[in-house]
Amino acid sequence: MTSSRSPFSGSASIWMLAGLLLLAAAWIVPVNLKSVTPALLKEAGEGTSTVARLGRQLLDREKPGPAALVLAASRTLGDPQAPALATAIDNITHRQPELVPWGGWDPFLDPLFSLKENTGRSASTPVLTFFITEKSRAGLLAYLKNSRSQGVQTLLRVRDVPEAGRFVPATKPGGQTLDAVVLLSALLYQGDHFSAPLQRELRDLAQTAATQNNLGELEPAFIDLLSLGRRLDWIQLTELMRVTDSVKTTGEFAQLARAASDDLPVIYAAALLTGSADRVATYLLKYGRPGMDDLKLALTLGQGATEQLLARQVPVNRQPAPSFGPITLMALLYPKLALIAKYLGFLLGAFCVFRGLESLLFDDTGDRSLPRVKSGALAILTAALLVLGTEPFLLKTPAPSEFQLKLTIPVLANISDPASLTPTAPTFNMDTSTLFTIGFFALLQIGMYLYCLSKIREVDRQAVPALLKLRLMENEENLFDGGLYIGIAGTATALVLQVLGVIQPNLLAAYSSNLFGICCVALIKIRHVRPYKRSLILAGQAESKPVIAVA
Repeated sequence: MTSSRSPFSGSASIWMLAGLLLLAAAWIVPVNLKSVTPALLKEAGEGTSTVARLGRQLLDREKPGPAALVLAASRTLGDPQAPALATAIDNITHRQPELVPWGGWDPFLDPLFSLKENTGRSASTPVLTFFITEKSRAGLLAYLKNSRSQGVQTLLRVRDVPEAGRFVPATKPGGQTLDAVVLLSALLYQGDHFSAPLQRELRDLAQTAATQNNLGELEPAFIDLLSLGRRLDWIQLTELMRVTDSVKTTGEFAQLARAASDDLPVIYAAALLTGSADRVATYLLKYGRPGMDDLKLALTLGQGATEQLLARQVPVNRQPAPSFGPITLMALLYPKLALIAKYLGFLLGAFCVFRGLESLLFDDTGDRSLPRVKSGALAILTAALLVLGTEPFLLKTPAPSEFQLKLTIPVLANISDPASLTPTAPTFNMDTSTLFTIGFFALLQIGMYLYCLSKIREVDRQAVPALLKLRLMENEENLFDGGLYIGIAGTATALVLQVLGVIQPNLLAAYSSNLFGICCVALIKIRHVRPYKRSLILAGQAESKPVIAVA
């Protein structure tokens, strides 16, 4: 008889314990391929500036207009320093109420509009409200014509362009809107309020428009500046233009101001806090309303967290998971190395667990003809499932952003003319619930697979003739078909729950149970049962041969 041994003795327990420790260590590494964890953002934001602190810095520079928007953002985020910031803003507005409509003091505007005179306005006022009047435009034009800046003079030449697209030409009746926008852009240029890349791009576009007597590509840039000038006061606009690096970003920010007007203070504060309106606009136009929630989370954690989120341009993975300070810091400083270590931990941990199970199922001194568990293949499968389970955005395409400009034009296709039909490539997109369902069905079949192997081991250990072992194996045929039964039951249960409305309809997840069942039964019977039965038949034939006695 074969010697019996404790199921958790020797190398098996060591392998399994090491595997579980590796899996646990990999799980607490807060790094993902296509998402970022709150723990990582919290570590990045530790000790960095907050939104309310940004507001205080703006007040120290005598810019209550931007500080007021930042205050609205800090209140939305629940910043505990918001009341103190509100008190500071109230104090400065009471001391200098004449600066509130403009958002602060600007030496370029003071000689033109006498900023320290009371205009009768007590709240922040969009800058174009001042620039649209004929008197203001005449004063601005006279001032800017004396500028020695080539860029300013090039922008002023655009006033004489006869083809203005959606605008009325500035020199014709009704052209005061374009005239005000041209003067606004020229004054921003004169005051060096545009960032260097944006300044160069606008100068080149203005030069092209003046040469061709057509606004051309400058028209959408002016429309976007018009949209922002109708929402922001002078100082708010100048602060935004300093952190905007392209005409494209100006358009994206104007689109966000229109589509998410309620969240404009948060968007504005994020742009100033990170010093990049470009990355803020790109992130929100990519991820929409969920991206706004992620941005708010990062803003509550500080400047470092917000910069980390926008630098990676990925959503926040809100799955609950433990974190450990030194590991989180390592993941923040070396994200690629941490990601490799995490995936290797999943793979090696799964391999150790299955290697321990293999040691439990088979004796090292047992029958070599008995097939072994393929620890490597099972480890790769399990590691892949763990990666998918911890990476909810790995196979999930972001939903269309609610902030994108949508223009729907109905087009009728002639079905008799294949050339009029536009083929659409299928997208491979699965949500987290689908991945978890598929993973659950796969783990059920892995469990069934291991149980069948343990039954083969049990038969092999019997101290009986080979032909009797063969009959015992035939008696377990229904067990070896169990994976198929479980697969069919899983598919049927999933379909019934979908019909009853208990779970969301998803045929892929439902039929994956049946597919895994077929694969499990095929693997058991073809890879394990058939070779073992063959060895038993040969052994039985050898046992049945008569022994020839030697005289």
